[in-house]
Amino acid sequence: GEREYVVRRPPLGPVPPGAHDMRREHRVLSTLHAGFPLAPQSYLLCTDHTIIGADFFVMERRYGIAFRADIPEPWRAQPATLRRVGETLIDTLAALHAVDPAAVGLGDFGKPDGFVERQLLGWIDRWHAALTDDVGPAEPLTGWLRQNAPPSRRTTLIHNDYKLDNTLLDADDPGKMVAVLDWDMCTRGEPLMDLGYLLALWAEPRDVPDRSATLGFMPTWREGFATRREAADRYAAQSGAIIDDLHWYVVFNVFRYAAILQQIYLRYTRGQTHDARFAQFGTAVNALVERGLALIESGDV
Repeated sequence: GEREYVVRRPPLGPVPPGAHDMRREHRVLSTLHAGFPLAPQSYLLCTDHTIIGADFFVMERRYGIAFRADIPEPWRAQPATLRRVGETLIDTLAALHAVDPAAVGLGDFGKPDGFVERQLLGWIDRWHAALTDDVGPAEPLTGWLRQNAPPSRRTTLIHNDYKLDNTLLDADDPGKMVAVLDWDMCTRGEPLMDLGYLLALWAEPRDVPDRSATLGFMPTWREGFATRREAADRYAAQSGAIIDDLHWYVVFNVFRYAAILQQIYLRYTRGQTHDARFAQFGTAVNALVERGLALIESGDV
């Protein structure tokens, strides 16, 4: 019978260092499916740039729907369904972190030693390299992150970009996940980095009035989704992990997300990209820095 495949390649245009690494993603997806079935299988990697001008790989196609900026109808008005979507998102992350890297051929993958410190220092450097005149300083935030950085407690496989719109859900029952996508930043490291990033983008109803502070956040403010605290507690119950340091990881990932947007905004201000949506990113970055400071003050996620 006929089968459909997906050809995955980096996006056109400039690619940030370390992003959209097709060789890394192929290595992960060529073996991870054996221990984590929600990872589509990759079959073939091509590094000959005379074919399409970049590395690419051929992977299994999965069929499903993606929830992006908002929840589409009819599920928007189904809080029970959305509750299950959120629970599945958390449970799937816990399941990924339970995979034995060695059992899926990834026991030597990445550089887990010093992972948290490298992430912190690397993103602070990227932030300073991308600053523009209309974006305020983040020193109170980065200073707190430096002074309070926790030691790594565990090393697991981590996705490193895990969020709702990097998953595919069953179109007939969105409470069931059919795939986790975009594995190009996968590595071995502290799993709370994944959870912290997910919760940094987990919008609650109280966050919605300030849309600039939730640019790109998940539509988890819709009725039915758990709160960030409930989601964190569910992860702890599912994984058995100690999450005492989670507050730091959420604050760090708010800063990391601000730095990601600022890198894009810098390119926009230099005329390297002309997408009008990027004009508001400077305002969003300032709002995210304020959000990070507010999280420090609150002591919660």
